[in-house]
Formats: sequence, structure tokens, C-alpha cells
Amino acid sequence: MSAAQQPLSHVYPLGSRLDEAGRLQVGGCDVLELAREFGTPAYVVVPDDIRARAREIVAAYAAHTASSDVVFASKAFPCTAVYRLLAEEGIGCDVASGGELAMALRGGFAPERIHLHGNAKTREELAYALDVGIGHVIVDNTHDLDLLDELLAERDAPRTQSILLRVAPGVSPDTHPSISTGGPNTKFGFSPQDAPAAIARAQASDRLALQGLHFHIGSQLMDTAPFRTALEAIAPLGDFPVVNLGGGLGVAYLEADRPPSVEDYVKAKVDAVHDILGADVRIVDEPGRALVANAAVTLYTVQSVKRNVATWVAVDGGMSDNLRPMLYGARYEAQIADRFGGGTSCHVTGKHCESGDVLVRDADLADPRPGDVLVTPATGAYGHAMANTYNGAQRPPVVFASGGDARVVVRRETHEDLFTRDV
Repeated sequence: MSAAQQPLSHVYPLGSRLDEAGRLQVGGCDVLELAREFGTPAYVVVPDDIRARAREIVAAYAAHTASSDVVFASKAFPCTAVYRLLAEEGIGCDVASGGELAMALRGGFAPERIHLHGNAKTREELAYALDVGIGHVIVDNTHDLDLLDELLAERDAPRTQSILLRVAPGVSPDTHPSISTGGPNTKFGFSPQDAPAAIARAQASDRLALQGLHFHIGSQLMDTAPFRTALEAIAPLGDFPVVNLGGGLGVAYLEADRPPSVEDYVKAKVDAVHDILGADVRIVDEPGRALVANAAVTLYTVQSVKRNVATWVAVDGGMSDNLRPMLYGARYEAQIADRFGGGTSCHVTGKHCESGDVLVRDADLADPRPGDVLVTPATGAYGHAMANTYNGAQRPPVVFASGGDARVVVRRETHEDLFTRDV
């Protein structure tokens, strides 16, 4: 096998490679051909990669504990085709709004396999969840408890709703502050000091069935130690049959990134639960980013190259299709799709009217030129989810590529779509 045919790094979807001509192949498809057929920007997703990651996590839990459940944190990639794919894998799903709930149902998830999250659930969202027979409501605050009890009391047929109580264990892991969610000053969940009263309130209701506790300490975690610390913080709250540990497993955005392996991540969580809470507790895990981030790349076309103090390579997308660099200072890699390598230090910038619209700082590209197809890997998580129409941008299509075939599962928006809500 020539150097050009070697498989690519762990940042790219499984099976990605450079062909003999040095052109990137993703899902068995030439990305230059994909760019020509579907246009740019475009999210190209390898569904086989998502399936493989889901199966790996499920198998790892099954190997370490007799009772577990893997639940897709769908905010990472709320796309009907992705919901459908993961529903076929038999895992559960968590949603953070009525809209995500509707998409999960449309994608084929059984309602009893869905968990509803949110720190500001509306009456309408909770009523919708009850109407469809949702599996668990993750109770975030006393308003959730009151509103659920009230809605259940209004129903003609008496029923109970299974709930988990979200607790913020006061643990701040090493991640960006905007995606740290379990510290002492967070909008999510009950503090350990306030949780006992909420537990008593739930247990006193004949309409609420408190199954256990939930916490999520943050995302993009490279260290598993904080999970044990979080469990030690919630353990005094009582014995429950279920504990939901949230997600958090970090992924590789850069070649140098080395997140924990799935095996190490799962073993650390299971060992901590068994040591602190006991071996009979059912463990729920909520991977989102870890299932989808590296399964996708985004394709762009270079529009201009400007050499000032720095070299600016401007593409036909930007903060409308990848908001994370602007929100979190997230770092990505970039390559010219048919000329991998370096030579020109530059900033890859978007087309939007914001100086901060920079996708990749200090990229090392091989002589970038207008018309080149540029690829950024690891864009499966929160790219499509956070896509927007700033400057009238048309949100990109989602293209599934597998076995050399490609199909659109979400079409590109048009100018007409920008007017659909006008009255």
C-alpha cells in the first residue's frame, strides 16, 4: 500500500483514506465528487462509523456490568436519519426539548426508551411527553416536580410517571466552562444540599415514581477521575435502583488528542458505581459527542486567499454551519481534500460579517487556492445541531456516505426556505 493509500488518523471517520492520487475518500466516496454532486458546505456522515461506536459502547458496558442502558444524547446531532440509525441499534435516546422529542419519535424511538431533559421545561413540553408515554422525565428543579404532579392530576385515567432527579454534585472537570455542567454554580439540577427535600417531595407523591438519580458533570472530558468524585458526592442521598451518569467522553478533534478509550471510560464508571453504590445498581450512560463527532467531515470550497500580515483562506461557510469555534474557542484541523500536507500557515475563515468568524486558526495547508475543496474532520457533533441562517445562509445538507454510495438525508436549504415563516 502506498503512502497515499494509508488509512487516515483517528480524527476522521472509520475507513477514511487517501487514494492513489492523494484524494480523500470518506465512506468509500471521493469527497471531490461529493462536493461536485451535493455542493458545499456539506456535512458528510459515515453511518457505519456511528453504528460501530454505538456497538462498542454497548458491548463495553455489557462486559462490565449485568445491568446497563446506553442512551443517545441527541442534542449532539438531532437529525431524523441519525435518530433512525441509532434506534435500529436498540439503544435509548435523551431529548432536551419538545422538538427533539418529535424528531426522536419520527426517527423510530419507542417513547418508553426516551428520556426528557431540560432546566426550563414548558407545560406544553411536559404534557406532550406524558401524552406519548415517555420513559423517564429527568427532573431538574422543583417547578418540574410541581408541574408534573399537576399535569398528571388533570388526566382522566390515573397514572404515574417514572422520573430521575438531576443532581449537580459540585464537580468541575477540566473542560471549557461553557460545557461544564455539574459544578457548584450551574443552572442544571439540584445541589446536594437541596436534593433531599426534592427526593422527599417526589417520594410523597402517588403520581411520581422516583427511580434514581442523574448527574452530568460536563462534556469533552479527557479524565475519568471526576466521575468517582461525583458519585461520592451523591451517594449520601440514598439507595436507588438506577443511576444515570450522563455522558462526557471526550473525542479527538486534533491529531494530538488522545481521549480515553471506550473500554477505559466504561470500566472507570462501572468500577466507581460498584465500589460506591453497589453492584446491583442499573447504570445509564448518555453518550452524544462520542457517538457522532468523528463520524463526519464538513466540506467547503475556498473562495479567496488573502495575504496580509497573516494568510486568510476564506470558505463558503463558517459560523452558520460550525458555531463551536466562536462559542468555545474549539479547535479543528483542516486539509485541502486532494493535497493533504502543509506548507502555508493560515487562518481558515468563514464568509460571515464577523471578525470572529474563524473556523481554524493556524492551519497548515498545502498551497490553498480559490476553488479548492477544504475538509474539516470531527464535525458530527453540534455542527448540524447549531447550524443557523446568519447573513441569510442556507443550512447545509447532511449526506450519508457508505460503501461508495452517497445519499442526502437532509437537503440543503433554499432562499425560499428563508421565507417559510413569513406571514
